[in-house]
Parts: sequence; C-alpha cells; structure tokens
Amino acid sequence: MSFRSRRVIISTPFYMGFLFFLLKYIFLLIGDVNEACLIILAILIGSFHLIPMFFEAKKSTVFWRMVSTIDGVCMWASLMFVIDLAIIYLLRMFIHIPDILIYILLAAVPILGIYNYYKAHKLTVNEKVLEFDNLTRDINLVHLSDVHFGSVRHREIIHKISSKLKELEYDCDIAIISGDLADGSSIIEEDDFMELKDVGMPIVFTPGNHDFYMGIDNVVRACKNAGVIVLDNDCLEFKNLNIYGLTYSFDEIEMPTADELKSKINQNLVNILVYHVPYNWEEFSSLGFDVQLSGHTHGGQFYPVVNFSWILFKYNMGLFKNDLGKYLHVTTGVGSMDTPMRWGTDSELVILKLRKK
Repeated sequence: MSFRSRRVIISTPFYMGFLFFLLKYIFLLIGDVNEACLIILAILIGSFHLIPMFFEAKKSTVFWRMVSTIDGVCMWASLMFVIDLAIIYLLRMFIHIPDILIYILLAAVPILGIYNYYKAHKLTVNEKVLEFDNLTRDINLVHLSDVHFGSVRHREIIHKISSKLKELEYDCDIAIISGDLADGSSIIEEDDFMELKDVGMPIVFTPGNHDFYMGIDNVVRACKNAGVIVLDNDCLEFKNLNIYGLTYSFDEIEMPTADELKSKINQNLVNILVYHVPYNWEEFSSLGFDVQLSGHTHGGQFYPVVNFSWILFKYNMGLFKNDLGKYLHVTTGVGSMDTPMRWGTDSELVILKLRKK
C-alpha cells in the first residue's frame, strides 16, 4: 500500500469528524441542527474521500473521477468555511452582526470556489531570464512540474500541456518535467500520455514522490510510449546543456553520493540538475550544478496556505540566485494535488531563457 493510500485511509475518520462539527456550527448560524442528519451527511461526504481510491487503483472511470473532484472541492470549501466561521464568531465577541452579513460571508465561499476552480484550470506561460558565462548560444527551455495526472486531473491536463507545448515548440528547444507527472490517485495506463508524442521538441522527465505511488514502472512505460525521455539518476547532453535527472529518494532508494554527483558535471557545458524537491540547492551548487529545476511546493497552491508555505519550504516558488551565480527555479506546477483549486498561484509553464552574460 502506497504512502498516499495510507494517508487517505488514516485521515478519513478524522475528516468525517471535522465535517460533522463544521456543518453543525454552520447550521447553528442559520437555523436548527439535526445532529443525526449531520452525522449521515458527514459520513457521505467523507466517503467521497475514501471510496474512489479503491476503484481508481484498478481502472480509472469518469464516474469515480467526478466523485474525486467533488471531494477535492469539498475539502477546499471546508477550509474556507472554517475561516469564515472563525471570522464570524470572533466578530460576534465584540459587535452584533446582522444575519444578512452572515449570509454574505457564507455565500463568499462558493463564489470564491468558482474563481479558484477556474484559476486551477487556466494554464499560464511565464518567462524568466538566466545568464551564464559559458553559454555559446541562446537556449529556451520550458520548465514544468507537478502535473498530478490522476483522478482529479486526468487526460484533459495532458491535452492542455501538449497543446501549449506545441505552441511553444518553434521558440523553445526542450521541455523539462521535474517530477510528479502522475498523482498516485489512479492507475497509469500505457497510452495515458500519448498526446505528448505530438510535441515537436524533446521532453525530459525525472520522477518525483507521487510518481512511485501507483507504480513507477507504469509511469515510465507511459512516458516511453509517448516519446518522453526519462532521466532516472542519469545524464543527457543537449546542445550547450548537460542535464542530470536526480530521482526523488525514498528510504529504499539510495541517494547518489556527492562524489557520484560531482562526476556528472561537465565543465564545458551549463549543468542542469532536475530534482523534484527544492532541497540541498547550496550543496548541489557547490558541486558545480549551474541550475536546479524543482517543483513539489505548488507555491502553497491557494490562500491562506500560500502565506504560510515558507514554514515548510525555504524556497517556495520563483527564481533564486546565490553568491556563486547559480540558479534555483521552483515552479508552482501545472496541476493541483487533491483539490482542483488555485488562488494566488499560477498553473504554469515557465520559459527559462538561458542567455550569455
């Protein structure tokens, strides 16, 4: 059983309990409370969180993907309603709040939900410039990450990525996916990524943590069928670039040593490290990697998580440059994990323009 499956099974009873109390306090604001009905409703909504996982692990279907999407929206809404309730009860400690204001605050959640859902499904192209001493020609690469192909975002997200990359293929030389192409919420079929085969530039992929949850072999097979180059602790020389894909390391997957990583450096080329998590940048820079491409953080994905994501990730999103003149780029990702909502972050592809200093 994968880490994600264990997490869902363990969290579901707590989620149901949380939903019961959340619904209770919402209904206390607007009328009477029937606790028996609320228990049934909390169990029903909570089951949306658990049941699809068992079916999607065997065969992904439209119905169970729809149920997973409803669950994702409900999880986001539950967090927003908690914030709503906190504001309402805090204000009530000091002033009288008219009923109309309470209704407006509660109605703000579904209104925000429409925007959040739209924002998560709107693919944006951003651009950044990186300068190097040893670059002999201009190179444009497309950096993307965290596609999270699965139950909540399925083939439609591959179609969007493929369409956008085809628009960019005349201006860009190569696309690099820094992990979590798969979400781990549904089985990966061998033809799931086939639309990427139509893209007229090379696509490189290095696995992240979610790619292992439903079987990394399935993800690699689907990538190879789509013509995607999988760099699994391996190098690829492309034009003026030396690209090394460092696979996400679980306890059972041994991390390459510093000496092994240093041996992959080519002093005559711009050395790019593709590593899903934005960790160990200082160490990798000192070894000689000029650029680290990462994702994983989603930039916090939506407010208010965006405001506190720095607690977990020193480098949460954006382009960073250190005293050695080395770069770290952390993209906010293309897809979304668990809930199909974004607010304050882009669902993005980033064109990194590599230029001679």
